[in-house]
Amino acid sequence: MRAARTIGGSRQEAGRGTRQPVAVVPSAGAIEGLMPHTLASLVNHTALKLTVLAGEDRLDAPVRWAHASELIDPVPYMEGGELLLITALKLDAEDPDTADRYVRRVAEAGVVGLGFAVGVNYEGVPEALVEAARRHHLPLLGVPRRTPFIAISKAVSAAVAADQYRAVTAGFEAQRELTRAALGTEGPAELLARLAAHLGGWAALYDASGAVVAAAPDWAARRASRLAEDVARLRERPAPASSVVSDTDGDDRVELQSLGTGRRARGVLAVGTDAPLGTAARYAVHSAVALLTLTTERSRALQDAEQRLGAAVLKMLLAGEPDHARAVAGRLYGGLLDAPFRIVVAEPVPADEQPASAKLPAKLPASFDQGGPSSSSGAGTPSALDALADAVESAAARAGEAVLAVPGGGRLIVLVTDGGAAADACTAFAASTDARRGEHPRPRGRNSRNGTGREGEVLAVGLSAPTGPMAAANAYRQAEQALSVARRRGRTLVEHEDVAAGSVLPLLADDAVRAFADGLLRALREHDKTGRGDLVASLRAWLARHGQWDAAAADLGVHRHTLRYRMRRVEEILGRSLDDPDVRMELWLALKATSGPVGE
Repeated sequence: MRAARTIGGSRQEAGRGTRQPVAVVPSAGAIEGLMPHTLASLVNHTALKLTVLAGEDRLDAPVRWAHASELIDPVPYMEGGELLLITALKLDAEDPDTADRYVRRVAEAGVVGLGFAVGVNYEGVPEALVEAARRHHLPLLGVPRRTPFIAISKAVSAAVAADQYRAVTAGFEAQRELTRAALGTEGPAELLARLAAHLGGWAALYDASGAVVAAAPDWAARRASRLAEDVARLRERPAPASSVVSDTDGDDRVELQSLGTGRRARGVLAVGTDAPLGTAARYAVHSAVALLTLTTERSRALQDAEQRLGAAVLKMLLAGEPDHARAVAGRLYGGLLDAPFRIVVAEPVPADEQPASAKLPAKLPASFDQGGPSSSSGAGTPSALDALADAVESAAARAGEAVLAVPGGGRLIVLVTDGGAAADACTAFAASTDARRGEHPRPRGRNSRNGTGREGEVLAVGLSAPTGPMAAANAYRQAEQALSVARRRGRTLVEHEDVAAGSVLPLLADDAVRAFADGLLRALREHDKTGRGDLVASLRAWLARHGQWDAAAADLGVHRHTLRYRMRRVEEILGRSLDDPDVRMELWLALKATSGPVGE
């Protein structure tokens, strides 16, 4: 073997007389006391005595592990990020082609550096290996014989352990800071600010309806609003769930985390960074998710208790006991009863359902006594009732309003402040739903958001006139009447004022009404088919002219005596007197109900 010695920062091989320059990395002083985790820190580790022979500009590469291998092809056993230690026991390191193939292959496999044992199988580092390392930009370190490979492996292992310890310590410190922020007066806003500072990026919080409720720094709110579709898709998945998206208008890597422990998300946390999250950052995000879950999703027991309380308050209001309702409502719902409020009644309607004729119940369903569950039963996409409840409750929470929502019996009843944010959210929800169904009404609310629900599921919603606790039962009937009209007209929302201001004729588009009309007019139609005289047309013209014989006869083109004869025949066939205003009203409505599409 050739003897090698180090002379004044260069290496001179005995027997060859050639000199190889050696890059000497100065000692880092304080770094010496730290555990190494890059090639540079390994070189500066005074106990290892490593020298740099190639790749001086690549020493900042992090080292995930140090591995010794004498295989001709160690690549199948590499994961990337390793410092590969060799003695070239089986490798012909002096052959340029062999050295080039070896170095190229390990470099392509992600090996960050090559450590060569000097004075073991080769007295010096072969020039062919050095040139190959330079050609493929792979750092090549000389390992003196007095430095065993195990010492390098221990140094890397200690560095990895120290790095993990620092990450865990930083994560716990972040958890403490975030916990203090969550308990402070600022609530989620301060927590997001601390989280963004720890990550060196931004953070945003979405509520159950998908709206941005807080962001840090302030400029992040606009960036977070661009992720509405991604947030909506995540909310459709059972919680907990996460996804990674890219900000198309920036270089951010955005990670979305759903908040909640139930079957659907109660909110979403978004964090944006310029690189994947490290261990410490991951600890911070997980802590934020846990804390925000506690603040955005109350325990099921508390939710059930509040729902039972709300059902009790509603039951007392509808029973005409406003004083008892106020006493039970307390501070939770008391403010809602001090101002004019509206009652909302909503029910899901299948998209292919024809207008229903069944009368809705006039009293509160028994299931409301227990604050029964809404119609949602799946674990993924929320029902349309859930989506409406989320929109109304989120709007009320942002505005600081009280809202009483009682789901159960397949419907949702809500008490909202007249003219408040919750009422606006209800009308905006309906407007967006109608727009998706092709009706494109003008939204009335301030917050027009898409009313999402399960595929093919839409809502019918009735909204009462403004009322107070004394007239709550009447307002409930108004909401049910408006709900019935909404179902018949195929609209999402109808207000009681619209029912009073509209026409009664659309209400005739009902199978039971048509059956009654057909039965009432059947005898007249059968007469017209077999006898002389158009009695149905004559009756319609006479009623349209309010019983004026000359005007009606002129419309028909007959003599008034002929018309009088026909009306006597109508009375004889029907067995009813046309002098009775109720009879005339029934006949007129029957004619309208059977004359084709209502309103034509």
